Amino acid sequence: MTDLLKAKLSRRAVLQTAAVGAFGIDPALRAAVYAAGSDAPEKTEVKIGFIPLTDCASVVMAAELGLDKKYGVKIIPTKEASWAGVRDKLVNSELDMAHVLYGLIYGVHLGTAGPKKDMAVLMALNNNGQAITLSKALADKGAVDGPSLAKHMAANPREYTFAGTFPTGTHAMWMHYWLAAAGINPLSGAKLITVPPPQMVANMRVGNMDGFCVGEPWNHRAIMDGIGITANTTQDIWKDHPEKVLGTTAEFTKKYPNTTRAVMMAILEAGKWIDAGLQNKLKMAEVVAQKAYINTSVDAINQRILGRYQNGMGKTWDDPNHMKFFNDGAVNFPYLSDGMWFLTQHKRWGLLKDHPDYLKVAKEVNQIDLYKSVASAMNIPVPKDVLRSSKLFDGVVWDGKDPKKYADSFKVKA
Repeated sequence: MTDLLKAKLSRRAVLQTAAVGAFGIDPALRAAVYAAGSDAPEKTEVKIGFIPLTDCASVVMAAELGLDKKYGVKIIPTKEASWAGVRDKLVNSELDMAHVLYGLIYGVHLGTAGPKKDMAVLMALNNNGQAITLSKALADKGAVDGPSLAKHMAANPREYTFAGTFPTGTHAMWMHYWLAAAGINPLSGAKLITVPPPQMVANMRVGNMDGFCVGEPWNHRAIMDGIGITANTTQDIWKDHPEKVLGTTAEFTKKYPNTTRAVMMAILEAGKWIDAGLQNKLKMAEVVAQKAYINTSVDAINQRILGRYQNGMGKTWDDPNHMKFFNDGAVNFPYLSDGMWFLTQHKRWGLLKDHPDYLKVAKEVNQIDLYKSVASAMNIPVPKDVLRSSKLFDGVVWDGKDPKKYADSFKVKA
């Protein structure tokens, strides 16, 4: 056995011991997954796709800490190159589940993001922790936020290019929303392109885009490399916004219900472990930074995960609304209103030609009852209401109660 392999096995053993020490192996939780053997996971190896982003951490740590074994399954985290690749492998059953964009799951379910297939959002994986980066070249000319960008674009007409990570995904929607709030029509006043998250920094370096929206660590990496600045964090746009989800096909959930519950429990526990304290977050950063996962330096990850932000222009701040994976269970509930918000933006930008039955679609996709059963077994609190109310940074309130009116209310739209 090589020294490197010994070291890796040793590190994993330490992590797993720490996790078991922190939580113990609760017989009641085991029983919730498989009572007297009758509810044992139908499938014991589960391939979960992920993109190299900090918010894949709860999936990775569920495997690294051995929490999956505790619930009778083996999670195999599978690194993917693009969200389109994740979509195709989910649809074709090459992946069982994925750390995935909320809007991608909805796009597949309605057939607006490639092949149409019934999909399922099992739970949210994280809130917050994405950002909008503008190029250092733009920042040097005074374009450092939405209003100053709009002013610069008006005074210096040319084709401006901005990137998201998938047409119906969260980052494309944050970028659209942010530009529109500044009075820039993202469809007629700018060019929007799709770039996989790990390729954002390299593309900005060679001048392919003026700005991008992506998850960490790529915004902080752009600052470290001296090529970009943080114009806004997404938690500035919408505090505690929904971000990545644990997604799968409706078919998988129906065929393997016990396996689905077991995986959810392991990942919920991993999220709880990450959020439990400073040392756990730093250990997580060391693990996910490795080549097998994000493949970047630990210092690109470990600052923003603690809420320590800088904007690349000398400003530093501590952000209490940094990326969270559990937050006493507040993160993970799959609110119907969260799913519906993405549909309103898909309609706003012409990805949907007509208004869908927003609530019906959200009820089909978001597995509320399944999540509640898992949360109940793990003593995780759940909200009373499946809708939640939030005020976004432009002052507009979203509460899910009249999605058609909300979708039609924006001045800047397709």
